[in-house]
Amino acid sequence: METKKIWDFKDLEGRKIKDVAKSDEHVEIITEEGISFDLFHDKDCCEDVGVEEIIGGELTELIDETVVEARKESGQLLPPQNEYDASYTWTFYIIRTNKISLTIRFYGTSNGYYSESVDCHVTVKKKETKQ
Repeated sequence: METKKIWDFKDLEGRKIKDVAKSDEHVEIITEEGISFDLFHDKDCCEDVGVEEIIGGELTELIDETVVEARKESGQLLPPQNEYDASYTWTFYIIRTNKISLTIRFYGTSNGYYSESVDCHVTVKKKETKQ
């Protein structure tokens, strides 16, 4: 019988970070167990969503650290970047270890019809077994 788990960004808590990667549109965090937490927006058509900035330090400072808090906040938490943005969403991913606290800030905008959400996609890589 196969057991399925629905993963959440909070599932990063208690895990040690092995590697990180960042582009303009996504952030990937890989744990020492080989679990990949990929933060990005699934583009549909006419929206623009990307990593705005990382606050509190460098993403690489998370490597070899154990996460004590991982949470997501989103909405109209700050004013829009442009007064002409018809619809906008700020998404903050907060990661805290015993040494550092980082906030990964995404900003999304659209005409109001398309989603501006940022999601956490988790990939669990199977460990190879010896035969």
